[in-house]
Amino acid sequence: MRRPILYLILIACLASVPYLAPALQQPALPSLIARVMIYAIAAASLNLALGFGGMVSFGHAAFFGIGNYVVGILYFHKAEGVPLLGFIPGTDQLLLTLPAALLVSGLLALVIGALALRTGGVQFIMITLAFAQMLFSFFVSLNGYGGEDGIIVRNANMLFGLSLRDKTAMYYVILVVAVLYFAWLSRVIGSSFGSMLAGIRQNEKRMSSLGVEPFRYKLFAFVLSGMGAGLAGALMAVFMRFVSPDTLAWTKSGELMIMVILGGVATFIGPIWGAAALIILQTYLASWTEHWQLLLGILLLLVVLGSKGGIAGVLSRFNKGAA
Repeated sequence: MRRPILYLILIACLASVPYLAPALQQPALPSLIARVMIYAIAAASLNLALGFGGMVSFGHAAFFGIGNYVVGILYFHKAEGVPLLGFIPGTDQLLLTLPAALLVSGLLALVIGALALRTGGVQFIMITLAFAQMLFSFFVSLNGYGGEDGIIVRNANMLFGLSLRDKTAMYYVILVVAVLYFAWLSRVIGSSFGSMLAGIRQNEKRMSSLGVEPFRYKLFAFVLSGMGAGLAGALMAVFMRFVSPDTLAWTKSGELMIMVILGGVATFIGPIWGAAALIILQTYLASWTEHWQLLLGILLLLVVLGSKGGIAGVLSRFNKGAA
């Protein structure tokens, strides 16, 4: 009973940020927290595959980036007045762009997963990385969509006639989507599917001997994981009003993996802590020194090597000690 109350308090605190920021003389705080929430969704989606499914994907940026580009490409064709592929109309309606990003990223995850999951270990890691890099190179070469410069989404997406250029409105959209996503993720992890996935991660051969088909469960988890990352990428495009091939780069996959490891692998709340820690550290260390990456690396090493289970593990042990 205690945990739901803590979650409600966290949601209430997040909802109050746009009103508290001016009083705290931190006008950039809502934008910072909005980015944390978006990356928390992306990191949690990776954790579904990595932590709960035992699939070490180093190409998760492919799904984040494809969600990003779905929003940008649909806007581009809306602005140009030319249908995509001759029959798909462009749009800037959030209720269309987000489902489209989920669909496309899910289909991409289905293709990559169906191929990559026939292998394992290092081969799986390299195949997912290779697909992400191929997509990165593909979009960099698409000069029609800005190439290396990406796409500027000049007009913000619309939601029920409301322009999401309003950063406060967009903040609450991100908050609602994040709450719904984590509520859904909690149900998935706690379901019989989640139990099967955990059993496959722990001992795949034993589950196979019990009549379970690991490939089917792992593929389904991989598709759900890709869709979550695509959702996060789409939200980032709507929020930043800019689409970049950098969202497909291997470094983005590395960032998401760091968030998961830093927060706590195979924990529900860990990706949130990991995303918050990494984004906040990146933001404030960069404002203090040009050597911020060195300091960030040292801090990450201290947390990862000095704590078991990341930030979530430290907090869990602290709570047990306090009890």
